Amino acid sequence: MSKEPKIIFTKHTPFLVVDLDEIKRDDGEVYPLSQVTALCRCGKSKNKPYCDGSHAKEGLNEVKDPKRKIEDKLKDYHGKDITVHFNLAVCSHNAACVKGLPEVFNVRKKPWIMADNAPVEKVIETIRKCPSGALSYTVDGVTYTNFKEKKEIIIQKNGPLQVGGGIELKDDQGTSPQIDTQYELCRCALSKNRPFCDGTHKCTKIDEI
Repeated sequence: MSKEPKIIFTKHTPFLVVDLDEIKRDDGEVYPLSQVTALCRCGKSKNKPYCDGSHAKEGLNEVKDPKRKIEDKLKDYHGKDITVHFNLAVCSHNAACVKGLPEVFNVRKKPWIMADNAPVEKVIETIRKCPSGALSYTVDGVTYTNFKEKKEIIIQKNGPLQVGGGIELKDDQGTSPQIDTQYELCRCALSKNRPFCDGTHKCTKIDEI
């Protein structure tokens, strides 16, 4: 019987990926994994994506920033035939929605989500591309959240670990993602919503190999 992959960690350790054969970069490069592989989350490893112990020099204390101002909750944007749900706290600002369907997702307008500005099928297609799980939707009274079936981890260049397929997340703080099938993990140690990415990496630099 094949084992189900997991990501296991504490606030003081790197991400330990268990029972996954490989991870990929967004350009397609493949990195092999052993049964248990430590991945860097401090942004300082010289052997990324693997951990090289660099975090031990200063120590890790990877917890959510108690002073963060963004409330971790869903906000609803109602359209005639679809309601779009959005949680800003877990948004990594990947911008797939804004670039993919700007007539619906436009941060320069209020409200920034206008669910009726495109066919429902297009809105759904765009929401399903959200890598962080910040977006979901309800149609005909049914809420849809699980969009990525393949169990995989994709390394975003100078960005987060993009996790898909419902890979179980286990830590010492009882952390759970907004959506089980997809979430993004911070690799720069600067997110205010750790272990999840909040887009802070866009204001800094992760030196890639």
